[in-house]
Amino acid sequence: QVQLVQSGGGLVQAGGSLRLSCAASGRTFYVMGWFRQAPGQEREFLAGINWAGSRTAYGDSVKGRFTISRDDAKNTLYLQMNSLKPEDTAVYYCSAGAGLSVAYSTTEYHSWGQGTQVTVSS
Repeated sequence: QVQLVQSGGGLVQAGGSLRLSCAASGRTFYVMGWFRQAPGQEREFLAGINWAGSRTAYGDSVKGRFTISRDDAKNTLYLQMNSLKPEDTAVYYCSAGAGLSVAYSTTEYHSWGQGTQVTVSS
């Protein structure tokens, strides 16, 4: 079982930046990702990174603005969010899965962080 503890998030003005962190503990994991969920909407894929940290992928809504990275020495996953927009407001989740390649679907991840609110004001 992998435990994921998130930090970061909060309130920011449009155009601003935030960084989310996700500290992992427990058994070995490979792929990691970030998702978000707004009220009344499905959980949306934002970014994923493979086991080696050599490949990343992004959802269309955040491509060019968000950057996923991992520091395996610290067992920590990051999401750097720049040029934030009011439509980025949601609860953000980190996730871990047992595959090797970047994973895009929630069904490919078996562990989830507790979620953190990000609110972008206009």
